[in-house]
Amino acid sequence: MLPTRTLGTTGPAVSALGLGCMGMSALYGEADRAESIATIHAALEAGVTLLDTGDFYGMGHNELLIAEALRTAPAGRREQALTSVKFGALRTVEGGFTGYDGRPAAVRNFAAYSLQRLGTDHIDVYRIARVDPDVPIEETVGAIAGLVEAGHVRHIGLSEVGADTLRRAAAVAPIADLQIEYSLVSRGIEEKILPTARELGIGVTAYGVLSRGLISGHFTRDRALAPGDFRGMSPRFQGENLHRNLALVDRLRAVAEAKGVSVAQTAIAWALAQGDDIVPLVGARTRARLTEALGALDVVLDASDLAAIERAVPAGAAAGERYPAAQMAHLDSEH
Repeated sequence: MLPTRTLGTTGPAVSALGLGCMGMSALYGEADRAESIATIHAALEAGVTLLDTGDFYGMGHNELLIAEALRTAPAGRREQALTSVKFGALRTVEGGFTGYDGRPAAVRNFAAYSLQRLGTDHIDVYRIARVDPDVPIEETVGAIAGLVEAGHVRHIGLSEVGADTLRRAAAVAPIADLQIEYSLVSRGIEEKILPTARELGIGVTAYGVLSRGLISGHFTRDRALAPGDFRGMSPRFQGENLHRNLALVDRLRAVAEAKGVSVAQTAIAWALAQGDDIVPLVGARTRARLTEALGALDVVLDASDLAAIERAVPAGAAAGERYPAAQMAHLDSEH
């Protein structure tokens, strides 16, 4: 079994690495369904217990995929799996995003659909993907708390919220964790958000620990992205920004090679080393990438290693914002 960490003071114990399943359905081009299910099965077999998804990933496709993977997994592994679900994103037929809906009636509606697609009677951690600017966070969290009381949800989470919103939400009901981007090249939470989460006893599930593959060691300057790949619009993958960011990866590679591990393992191990209250989510879409990511749990970084990593990739060194401007505007964590 893998080592475990607890999501805050009120949340469940989960594997120290979680599996982010988004890329199996959306935003990175076509995915292989059979390989996706095999990867989820391999993760469960290795002891991964936290599966992260969103009801808008492929307009429900991702939840249905997870349901199939769990249904066909050995009973023992299936029973250990915990689902973390984001909701609230409004989509168009063409796949665009038009906003977020955090009204209590919408919360209950989204949950009903997710429970049906997942084929389960409860969701382990439920969170709105982005704050609805037209609905006080207290109302959205209160609605999730009602679902907890009814037994449909076990724990309340948040996603991409700032310190003030975190406090307001925690005053309504216990918050297990905050899901937010955190990596060597996305360290904005360290100033206010992470200290506030720790003060309130709220855990962090860190997504983007490899910055969508940018700091995985596998992304090359001449890589052609598939149609529909989100990275084609991401500022960090554009022009000179990409060259500057991959130069940082080259420096990180030197540190990794000195330790005899991969770049991806070094980046994931760095995130793990930032505190036992942080659970990195790895977005592996294949068994090979999953195996590499799990190897990070065996990497021990001492003070000299962490200092070398800091020199290679200093805080704030990344070129470009982590999302296009229109999506940055939806991030309460950036305001």
